[in-house]
Amino acid sequence: MNEKTEMMASMIKNLALLLLEQNNELTMEQALSIVFNSETYRKVMDERTHFYYQSPKYVFAFLEEELKKRKFE
Repeated sequence: MNEKTEMMASMIKNLALLLLEQNNELTMEQALSIVFNSETYRKVMDERTHFYYQSPKYVFAFLEEELKKRKFE
């Protein structure tokens, strides 16, 4: 794995862990599914956004907003 790929994978793992911290009723599989099916995930994987260079908590704020908006749709 190259450095970018490792950083992206680490970010995804950290986002799932932050989801688990926030909601202890989720399983790791559910948390990963939420992350993988999010727009935030697409931004992390897009090298042009450089989201994978950011702090996991910063990126998690985007995921939280996305999930809040999705509940109202």
